[in-house]
Amino acid sequence: MHRSIIAFTCLAAALLFATPGWVQEKITLKSTSVDLPDPGALFPGPGADAVNSNCLACHSTEMVLTQPAFPKATWEAEVQKMIKVYKAPVDEKDVGAIVDYLVRTKGKS
Repeated sequence: MHRSIIAFTCLAAALLFATPGWVQEKITLKSTSVDLPDPGALFPGPGADAVNSNCLACHSTEMVLTQPAFPKATWEAEVQKMIKVYKAPVDEKDVGAIVDYLVRTKGKS
């Protein structure tokens, strides 16, 4: 075991020092800035209570409200996917209200 550690250390050191200079010079780090959605924003409008109580734990209002308009069946399937696949702790009594809100604000006939 001790020999394999020494061999690995020697191999790693050889690879590190054998790396050509032009490879090392290509690495550049840059700072970046990211604007995150407002975590305190609530879903607006009538019927938003169920969405605010159940959906904001994982989703921002901006993320949901910028989705394409979907028919009711698609919104129902999305809410069920959040519950069954992603294990979202959505109260079953709120499912209808959530779907109704999504259809009213982002629905398509």
